[in-house]
Formats: sequence, structure tokens, C-alpha cells
Amino acid sequence: MIAAVVGGKGGVGKSTVALNVAAELGGVVVDADLGMADLPESRGPDLHDVLAGRACAVEAVDESGAVDILPCGRALAGARAADPRRLVGALAAVEREYGDVLVDCAAGLSADVGLPLFAADRCLVVTRPTRVAGADALRARALARELDCGLAAVAVNRANGVGNAEWAFGAPAVAIPESERVREATSHGLPVRELDGEESEPFARLAARL
Repeated sequence: MIAAVVGGKGGVGKSTVALNVAAELGGVVVDADLGMADLPESRGPDLHDVLAGRACAVEAVDESGAVDILPCGRALAGARAADPRRLVGALAAVEREYGDVLVDCAAGLSADVGLPLFAADRCLVVTRPTRVAGADALRARALARELDCGLAAVAVNRANGVGNAEWAFGAPAVAIPESERVREATSHGLPVRELDGEESEPFARLAARL
């Protein structure tokens, strides 16, 4: 399975959700934000190298941490050399080797988001309980629908409830409360289950929806 994690607006917690849900599934998380990567880096080849034809996608997966990650480089030159059209094939190769793949998508609605949605079987939409974040997330949901990528669930991040998210998106919603443990784990590039199993419960619920 390939699942895209999208949100429309930046800063809503897509990377945190992707990392933690991948941990719950025992899958690979792919940092597909080619211009502003946020997941932990690796000393080996990264997604920029894969999309430039310099490395194999499977060989670029870093298995040294708590979650297997196909990281993305931070260098502007690497981003310029990358051919996003190779992404669909790269994700398929990782899926064949590892099974479940969570794709941490870029913010916005550009081709950097459209290609993962095209490749994905389904998606998770991440939003915050604000009007602006919700409007952007609805646009991301509309793009997913256009690309025939089904919506598995909505993650309402840093919220104590889902509000009207289930009605607005037409899909199950899971609230992820504000959490110091989640912030601490994220700052170290770890899923929160490594620090506190109880705090991972919302991510386990999202994983079950996939």
C-alpha cells in the first residue's frame, strides 16, 4: 500500500503524522518534500539522488532508526537535479520491497503533491482546527479526488476534538491532542511510541483506517 499524507497548508504536522503512522504500520516513510524536507537526514543516498538517476530507491531507504525512512536532501542543487517524474516508479519500487509506504508530501497543490497522490492508493489529510488550515486541507482533498486517490481519514492536529471535520471531509476524523511528548519525539526524529505508548494511540487509529 502507498498512502500520501497531505494537508495543503504548511506547518500543520504532516511530517509528524507520516512518521508516526509509518511506525504504527511498520512501513517506510518517504520524505517527498523536494524543496523543504523535514524528516531526519541520512548519510547515504537520498530521494534527490533517486530522482536524479544516481541511486536506486530501495538502496536509499535508511533502516538504521526507529522507522525506515527514504530521506530527501536539503541542497538546492539536489532539488534542481531531481526529476519528479521518477517519483511514481520510485514509490512503486519501495512498496514492492517493503509493503506499506507513507509519503510525506510537500505543502501546497503543486505537481510535487499531485504525483504522490497519483501514485497512492489512498491518502490521509492533515489539518489544524483553524479556518485557513481547513480550507487548504479541503483543496488538497479535492485534488486527491480528481486523481482518484481515496481519503482514508482526516487527522486534526493539536486539537482536543474533530469539530465538524467528518462532515466537511466526508471521512472519519481523528484528533491528535497537543502533546509535549510528541514534540519531544519529533525533535529527535522519533515516533512518539518510542517515548510513550499511550501518546501514540491517535496515530494507531489513523493506521487502522489505512
